[in-house]
Parts: sequence; C-alpha cells; structure tokens
Amino acid sequence: MRNCFQAPHPYLVRHLNRLPHRGLALDATLGFGGNASLLIRHGLQVIGVDIAEVAAHHAKACLPNLMAVIGDLTRFDLPAEKFDVIVNFYYLRRSLWPQYIRALKPRGILVFETFTQDMLCQDPAIDPNCLLIPNELRSNFSASLEIIEYQEHWVPGERLKSLASLVARKPAA
Repeated sequence: MRNCFQAPHPYLVRHLNRLPHRGLALDATLGFGGNASLLIRHGLQVIGVDIAEVAAHHAKACLPNLMAVIGDLTRFDLPAEKFDVIVNFYYLRRSLWPQYIRALKPRGILVFETFTQDMLCQDPAIDPNCLLIPNELRSNFSASLEIIEYQEHWVPGERLKSLASLVARKPAA
C-alpha cells in the first residue's frame, strides 16, 4: 500500500477502536483516501465514493484493495443493511441520512463530522444550507441510531472550524 499523502480525519482516528475489524465500510467522502487507508489497515473492506475523478483515481492507485467509485452519492440507492461502517466527513447532503440509516447493518457504526452554522462567524459568504443548525445532526439520527458520542465544538488549526461530530450505532435487530 503506497502512502496516500493524506492523513485520516482525527475524529475517525480517535474512534477507530469502536469500529469492527472485519466487514464492509462506505467512505462517503473518499477524497484522496486518507480515511479509506485507515479503514483498510484496520481490517475493513472499503467502498469509497467521490465525485472528483482525480481524487478517486489517486486513492485507488494508493490503495489497490479499495473499491473506488466515481460518482455523486445522491444518485445512488444504497443497499439495505450492507455496511458495518459508514464515514462521512465535511459532506452535507441531508437527503442521504435516511439511506445511511437503512444501509447500516444492525450494530453498524456511523462516524459523521461536518460544519455548523457557527462557521458564518468566520465566513459570512458560506451558504447556510451547507451548514448544520445546532443539534441538527443528533436530532436527525437519535430516533434510529444509538448515539455513542455527539459534540458541537470549535477546532483550532490553519482555519478555526466549528463542527458537529457524531458516532452512532444502529441497534441490534
């Protein structure tokens, strides 16, 4: 496996111990393959989806075992109870949320992190529809999934980010 030159998201790294060592994962935001690389090293088979051809080709070149898909995830119907893990970072398509719930196997884990409306303080030009309102992520998943961890927080870095982060498990059948 070549180095993909992209680090996995710290939130995923922090919660890796909650994920199974076998099974199928969906990386809904493949990018250059940092998260997929971590999931594969952890023992999972990974399907990664990205609309950017360059990113998907790079990830596949770095990760021969990756099942890379070039496409818009909103144009797919995810199969029911297929995935042991779904990860979604910085991609907000609310229409996918019911599909994520349906696509998780019983005891499957969802790891999700994206920006909140507090980002408007940093950049008022951001489309508010691309940002979560307070508690939106938790309230939309808590009826169907067991929330393991949820937080809304500011993360320092090159650019200060306001994020909502969630780890949730689908109940056993």
